[in-house]
Amino acid sequence: MSGPVEVDVVIIGGGLAGLSAARRLDRAGVEWLLMEASDRLGGRVATDVVDGWRMDRGFQVLNTAYPRLPALADVDALDMRWFTSGVLVRRGHSLHRLENPLREPLATPQTLLSGIGTLTDRLRFAALVTRCATLPAARLLEMPETTTQAMLRGAGLSHRIIEEVLRPFLSGVFADRSLETSSHVAAMVLRSFARGRIGVPAAGMAALPAAIAGPLPFPQLLIGARTLSVGPGMVVTEGGEIRCRAVIVATDPVSAAALLPRRLPVPDVQSLTTFYFGAGHAPIDEPILLLDGDRREIIANTVVMSNAAPEYAPGGKSLIAATVVGVSAPSSASEAVIRVELSRMYGTPTDDWELLNVVTVPQALPAARPPQARLRKPVNLGDGLFVAGDHRDSPSIQGALAGGWRAAGAVLASFGARVGV
Repeated sequence: MSGPVEVDVVIIGGGLAGLSAARRLDRAGVEWLLMEASDRLGGRVATDVVDGWRMDRGFQVLNTAYPRLPALADVDALDMRWFTSGVLVRRGHSLHRLENPLREPLATPQTLLSGIGTLTDRLRFAALVTRCATLPAARLLEMPETTTQAMLRGAGLSHRIIEEVLRPFLSGVFADRSLETSSHVAAMVLRSFARGRIGVPAAGMAALPAAIAGPLPFPQLLIGARTLSVGPGMVVTEGGEIRCRAVIVATDPVSAAALLPRRLPVPDVQSLTTFYFGAGHAPIDEPILLLDGDRREIIANTVVMSNAAPEYAPGGKSLIAATVVGVSAPSSASEAVIRVELSRMYGTPTDDWELLNVVTVPQALPAARPPQARLRKPVNLGDGLFVAGDHRDSPSIQGALAGGWRAAGAVLASFGARVGV
């Protein structure tokens, strides 16, 4: 092993949570070392570039309303490309538009008069989103907790608008078709969508972990360093042993449970699959999410990525992403079904589209069924062992960033250091 064999803190995992923890420890002047088993940083946030196509590891977006983001990355420097603040919904032979009236006030009359749900539905949903956007976050997390589906029904929304708009939209966000995800998680997601802008960096989502890692001293980021075991004051790697005062396990939740078998339960995780197609021209000319309002429940959402970020496709080409909840192994049968569904949703033939890649993320998100309470699970497991990740906060990029920051704060507190924001 090149590097120290004794250090204050060892961080295991170089995803967003581990990098966030490293940034806070580095800022506090604590000696740390980060161990990443793979050949790159970023964890689940990655971008593959193949023949001029940029394909993220599944459909991912960055929301400017994530509270922890500004302390870790300069959004302007990411050269963001933005999506329309709203969705299109395919119902039969028509496309219906719903836009966020808080971000697009001129679209309010069109949204209220759209053919999705009833006028009462749209008014009630607008009231729900406005409440989530304007109430303090602490107030939202003090409300009685239930499932997302029960929350939507409790808001007076009809079966029709839930099934035609909200289930397909939120199932892609949570990787959860049943909408059993906690209402507290749902409230914070609606809050972020209402308050923030949604986009991707021009260079792909991998630009986010690269920006967070940028200020860190490179020699302390050990890539391709696999951890075999952890214990109080000790990390065993393939390259040898490291003695330390504290360990932060910032891996995916399943790997974290394997490294800490008597301290963490094996979590339930949700999976997503994204089909990437290349086309000679875009099926629509707007950077907007398209949902299936016909209740087929095959494709959760689809979007022409290159409409938002032309850099995602070679010149004169278009990149289309289609996301499916669960694991969908690539096969001629599954490809044929996806092509048929995309042709129906976009209203255009897809026979000449090229299937570029099928990206399955088995651990896309931790399940977040009630109770999640205030979305903060303990990160200090005792004996100098700490855990970080979106499975300790909300299942999202924000949860990963906040989880790593919070775990580093707990380490500093255990060292007797003053812990700021």
